[in-house]
Amino acid sequence: MFHVGWCGERRVFGCVIHIEIRAGKIWIQRDGTEVGIANELIEAGVPKSDIVLGYRSPYMRKFTNLGTEVYKY
Repeated sequence: MFHVGWCGERRVFGCVIHIEIRAGKIWIQRDGTEVGIANELIEAGVPKSDIVLGYRSPYMRKFTNLGTEVYKY
């Protein structure tokens, strides 16, 4: 999801949410929402172990209550 358009004379363009599905897990690469897309997914019934915060380093992921996978390209 992107912000795209104009605000007066200023161009507006930016990624709000970037999500990927990799190996059956939901990888959140960017979350610019107020509530947090991970919270919304959990409320919708997605298991925490299926949500990976891709914008966090693999080291930091282990301190979340979410998935800790490391994706290798």
